[in-house]
Amino acid sequence: MIYQNFSKRQMLALTWWNRPGLQGYEGIICDGAIRSGKTLSMVTGFFLWSMAHFDGCCFGLCGRTVGALRRNILFYLDAWLGQAFQIRESRSENKLVVTGPEGKRNTYYLFGGQDESAYKLIQGVTLAGVLLDEAALMPRSFVEQACARCSVPGSKLWFNCNPEGPEHWLYKEWILKAREKKLLHLHFTMEDNPALDPQIRLRYASLYTGAFYRRYILGQWCMAEGLVYDFQPDKHIAKEIPTTGRYYISVDYGTRNPFSAGIWCVSQGKAVRLREFYHSGRESGRMLTDEEYHDALVKLAGGLPVETVVVDPSAASFIATIRRHGVFSVRKARNDVLAGIHLVSGLMQKEVLQFAPQCKDTIREFSLYRWEENGQTDRVIKENDHAMDDIRYFCATVLHRNKEMRRLE
Repeated sequence: MIYQNFSKRQMLALTWWNRPGLQGYEGIICDGAIRSGKTLSMVTGFFLWSMAHFDGCCFGLCGRTVGALRRNILFYLDAWLGQAFQIRESRSENKLVVTGPEGKRNTYYLFGGQDESAYKLIQGVTLAGVLLDEAALMPRSFVEQACARCSVPGSKLWFNCNPEGPEHWLYKEWILKAREKKLLHLHFTMEDNPALDPQIRLRYASLYTGAFYRRYILGQWCMAEGLVYDFQPDKHIAKEIPTTGRYYISVDYGTRNPFSAGIWCVSQGKAVRLREFYHSGRESGRMLTDEEYHDALVKLAGGLPVETVVVDPSAASFIATIRRHGVFSVRKARNDVLAGIHLVSGLMQKEVLQFAPQCKDTIREFSLYRWEENGQTDRVIKENDHAMDDIRYFCATVLHRNKEMRRLE
């Protein structure tokens, strides 16, 4: 009954462990486009395999965070397997106990592989198998430790991920060496997900440009190169300036390095940067104090009802200054660089972000903000990035939480 909505490739990811000629594989690794159905088929297959072959064993469910695991995996468990298995979750212990119709019972521990220290969380556990969701986002040390814990006879490794750069360790050491490691490698595209409506597929394709289009839509492992953002004056310079809406200020703090701040108006599905303040202590030969920067924000606001000022989270002294004056509410910015760049790129692609012509330093930085070349990971060059950072802070902290804007992402 649960198989009827799966494509051929999804069915292969789900049932490979039970197919003649494929049972000699030590595991499976699925990569490719977003929204291609990798996670659904792998989660379903992983639990069917583990409950069919083991009783009284432990398994690992690994994601970048335990919260991400609950969003990406537990939803599918209840929706697709809830009628076949009894699933009991212990949030305090980060584990699931799953009981099958024949009385088999296995335990599944949830692990978050967010940073290099995460490998310590999984040390000492003996596993009969592991599912690594979004494996390319986890540290190599954590992934390798998780694999090393699978010492029960018959254990298998299950990986899924979206592509990153071609120098990524997972691509070089696991995907390119899949045959050598006896892993079944399956590459997914959006066409492999029959549940994805064609209009939704087009919407996702419209959200990305450049390397991110090639990775997330075409499913290619490729390098981010050239300019970070596809800024086009005819699309992104505002032709009309809103006179009403919700107002915010975003700030990238600097003393010798440039200090960049912009005031935004969010109205009718657009976020327009109305004007900005940009000061380089190094170039001007004069470093401003936090009090002077606060005065600059007051002038930038120009009496408009600013709801909050979003500030570089490392600028503790300036945040304290804003709070002491009590003129503005202040919020520390979300500062995940790559996730923020993805968000900004998508909003620019949809022409949600607009910039008044007088925002000259922003327009200048758009033409200079570039990716590092020949790097092993995606990194931007830390030059001409101050307005770019404050724009990213605004999008990641304000628009990420704004319901009207989220509908347009």
